[in-house]
Parts: sequence; C-alpha cells; structure tokens
Amino acid sequence: MEIHINLDVEMAKNKISLKELSKRVGISVTNLSLLKTGKVKAIRFSTLAAICAELDCQPGDILEYVAEQHG
Repeated sequence: MEIHINLDVEMAKNKISLKELSKRVGISVTNLSLLKTGKVKAIRFSTLAAICAELDCQPGDILEYVAEQHG
C-alpha cells in the first residue's frame, strides 16, 4: 500500500508557491516541502483541512491510494 501526495499538482492548478501556501496555512515551508515530496508519515486533519480550504480542493485531490503491484 502506498499513498501518493499530489500537493504539487493542486498548487500548480492554483498558481501558488510553496512559500505563499505556507504563509496562508500557517505551516513552515520545511514541513510543507516534506509533505509535498511525500517524505512524511502522517498529516493532521486540521492541516489537511487548512490546505484544502486554501487550494479549494478535496483531500482526495491531494492524497491518492496506489495499490502495490504483485508478481
């Protein structure tokens, strides 16, 4: 099981930089960058909600489940 993070796609759709999103959501650029690159193990619902509100998207637009390939 793997979760892919498509934050960069949503940011591009909204034409917003990492720095600007960080400022608007109240998350450090470093932590937002780690999230964007998929190097985090968890995300708080409050953080996800704030990002979704700012980018006018749904959690499923940012988080995507990808099944493992067997065989």
